[in-house]
Amino acid sequence: MSEPLSSPVLQCFRRVVLKLSGESFTRAGERGISMEEVVHIAREIQQARGTGCEMAVVIGGGNILRGAQFKDHSTAIQEATAHYMGMLATVINGLALQDALESLGCETRLMSAIRMDGVCEPYIRRRARRHLEKGRITILASGTGGPFVTTDTAAALRALELEAQALLKATRVDGVFSEDPERNPHAVLYHDLTYTAVLERNLRVMDGTAIAQCREHDLPVLVFNYRREGNIQRAVSGEKVGTRIAAK
Repeated sequence: MSEPLSSPVLQCFRRVVLKLSGESFTRAGERGISMEEVVHIAREIQQARGTGCEMAVVIGGGNILRGAQFKDHSTAIQEATAHYMGMLATVINGLALQDALESLGCETRLMSAIRMDGVCEPYIRRRARRHLEKGRITILASGTGGPFVTTDTAAALRALELEAQALLKATRVDGVFSEDPERNPHAVLYHDLTYTAVLERNLRVMDGTAIAQCREHDLPVLVFNYRREGNIQRAVSGEKVGTRIAAK
């Protein structure tokens, strides 16, 4: 894996997977979809794609529904069913992002790990790679297509199978902190971390399975604030932004 951040000369990543949470599609403290927020993200992605970097986007669905909210065994919905419901929410977000990107003139493809032939393509690795090679922003919905797996882990797996050079984790804070900076203003921002440090300190930037997968295959993870204008472009260009998680 290339690690351009360690080089004094900026080097754009050839291909990345960008992980967006469902919460990035709505205003803070609200639910549902705010197209104003979605168009803002679409513009940032368009700007980053302009560097020549091939971009796949994995999206969550927490702004609409989280499978974990039905974890209470007193509900009538089984946990596996709840996870499938959450996966369907990511397709709704994917459709919104696709239209926002295309309204800006971007060429896109929406692919789902759960077949929905009427609204999007099925996810096939070789087809997804071909879309990326043709310069299409490829939106990957429905996680892995199976329950009990987070969209963070789905993003790590997709990055590995699509041979991305980095996994970009977009958050609403400036990177990985020692504590939640929204609760503790004195929390320390880490600029560089190892995979092992993230796991041992239980830093909840991504779930442990996703971090372990990245560690096993030496896939760099960049965690940054998507709300800061130009940050996605800076990340794909190899600039020092947010927190870099790598082997060293």
